[in-house]
Amino acid sequence: MVSRSAASHMSMSRYVLYLLYLPALLVIPSTASAWQFHTSHSDPIAPVLLGVTGILFVALLGRFGARKLGMPSVLGELGMGILIGNIAYLIGFDLVVVLREGPAFFDAVKELLHCDAAELACIHALGPEKAEHMLALLRGPHGSELIQVAQTLDVFSRYGIIFLLFMVGLRTSIDEMRQVGPDSLRVAVIGVLLPFALGFASSRLLIPDITLHTSLFLGAALGATSVGISVMVLQEMKMESTRVARIILGAAVIDDILGLLLLSVVSGIVVTGGIELGQILVVIVMTTMFLAGAIYLGPWLLKLIIHLVRHLDLMEAKMFISFLFVMLLAWMANLAGLATIVGAFTAGLIMQDAYFRHWGHEREHTVCIKDLIMPLEVILVPIFFVLMGIQVKLESFLNWHVIILSTGLLTAAIVGKLLAGYGASRGNNRWAIGIGMLPRGEVGLIFAAIGKSLGVIDDALFSAIVLMVILTTLLAPPLLKARLQNGTAS
Repeated sequence: MVSRSAASHMSMSRYVLYLLYLPALLVIPSTASAWQFHTSHSDPIAPVLLGVTGILFVALLGRFGARKLGMPSVLGELGMGILIGNIAYLIGFDLVVVLREGPAFFDAVKELLHCDAAELACIHALGPEKAEHMLALLRGPHGSELIQVAQTLDVFSRYGIIFLLFMVGLRTSIDEMRQVGPDSLRVAVIGVLLPFALGFASSRLLIPDITLHTSLFLGAALGATSVGISVMVLQEMKMESTRVARIILGAAVIDDILGLLLLSVVSGIVVTGGIELGQILVVIVMTTMFLAGAIYLGPWLLKLIIHLVRHLDLMEAKMFISFLFVMLLAWMANLAGLATIVGAFTAGLIMQDAYFRHWGHEREHTVCIKDLIMPLEVILVPIFFVLMGIQVKLESFLNWHVIILSTGLLTAAIVGKLLAGYGASRGNNRWAIGIGMLPRGEVGLIFAAIGKSLGVIDDALFSAIVLMVILTTLLAPPLLKARLQNGTAS
């Protein structure tokens, strides 16, 4: 029989081995990619396959490490992306150099296709310091392969965002939204507007020359909430049915809606280039009309699609119709000038297994839509988080301005959500409610990614936002546990 101390020693030894082997494991995907690009092959898709596999391998390592440490998977995937991105960049792997630039790389490629002066195109998209290196890679013998892999991973990550928000919508009930009390509503409204105001004000104060559009996006990123981590804590403590839990979950649902509205308004202002009251009202009206129209007309459209494909098997129908429906609404949202994730979230709100209850035999209804879509989420979403991590440039934190901004954003993010807890009435554990709203998680990352793709968030600000997301997500579980164990109402 193995003693407890011996078991503890063996467990510690395994962790030491993990730490020793980790640097080697980190290099494997990038090494494989580099080898692939420098060998002859008959199938042009082979580098793409290897590149995607390498990123998925990195995501698996991150998820495994996070689970071992009792942390959310998203932090493991994000952290692994940061680690391998910076290590591989220092070593000089071409693929990571390309992936690290994110949307700026695709801007450079786009301009190269429409501009005779390649140097000017790269300088405009990437800046003079990085343009020479990137141009050398694109003009090299494997430039086309690098573009293929990068574009494929970018498309997969965008699919990941769409399915992530679709799953969030699936887990959200419209009936529950209607039933949430005034406590949840007040917490949600304060929890979006106050961090937004604090983030906007702190960015203007700490960076005097910052653009108005950038400040708006920073504020929007701070207003986001991802309570999945808080829910895990509540479940672990067997408190998911308490009043505190119901207020947090209710506020999170409303927070998602308000956050998407805020994102739509801010994105609309950035795209149009103006901040006139009339333009803001147009964006708000378009967003509201889209959400209302989708919620009321979406079920009719869904029933029509179901009727048209009624000869399919039940599971086939659920899979195909769910995929088509979320893609259709994402496209329609983009057509309305909104972010595709708004359409994806709305599709999740509408889609229900109840639409298929008269289809097939009763025994065939054991598999729900969530179970069918989850494999897509499991594969595609980690790609997004790893790519977000790769784009975090640690050298940005060598600039003390970035450190000050990160500190300011973190302070604004924490204070804004903690004070949101006071939106709940007396007698509730207000501090616990505020702490439960702290994590930004995947939602904050999505906001940052959209801001970067629009060109209003640079590398330094993106890194600062990612740091804020990581720290708020890490702080929430121990603080929430401590507050709930205290059990005092304030």
